[in-house]
Amino acid sequence: MQVYLIRHPRPQVAAGVCYGRTDVPLAEDAQAAAARLRPLLPEEFVLYASPLQRAWRLACALGEPVADARLQEMDFGDWEMRHYDEIGAAAWAQWEADPLHFCPPGGESLAQLTARVMAWWQQVQASGAESVVVVAHGGPLRAWLGTQLKIVSKYWLSLDFACGACSRVDVYEWGVSLRWMNR
Repeated sequence: MQVYLIRHPRPQVAAGVCYGRTDVPLAEDAQAAAARLRPLLPEEFVLYASPLQRAWRLACALGEPVADARLQEMDFGDWEMRHYDEIGAAAWAQWEADPLHFCPPGGESLAQLTARVMAWWQQVQASGAESVVVVAHGGPLRAWLGTQLKIVSKYWLSLDFACGACSRVDVYEWGVSLRWMNR
């Protein structure tokens, strides 16, 4: 199976603001991003997308997506729409000490995000699709790829999915192969 991972185009949000699950609009035109990405994709594919508008609009410009809430970005709870400086260094240090299990107040942990993404993945695998395109967010894409590559979760942030870019992973019975990233 070929899996194409696309992070949504750049959102319209101030730099340094934690926007996770908040449904912020796009700063880039979805049609323009789709025109740039379409040559990287196969002719036929099954298309899944987060229902948040920054992913959904691009997915609709690429084809007929299936919305799946399990592909939404991490819920940062009380941290949503707050500047990183306002959240504070002490809170970030708690997260860095246990990135998989730490849960922002009122939000979800990376372990919870990973569980929902992997539940989505089990369903996709059972579908028998040959080519899958996913339009989602940095968090779910990192969790999926980090899990597939068997990377320790504290290093998942090093999987830097650029906004409006596509990555390809080939999935085999024996494992996965990262073919290219951020085109």
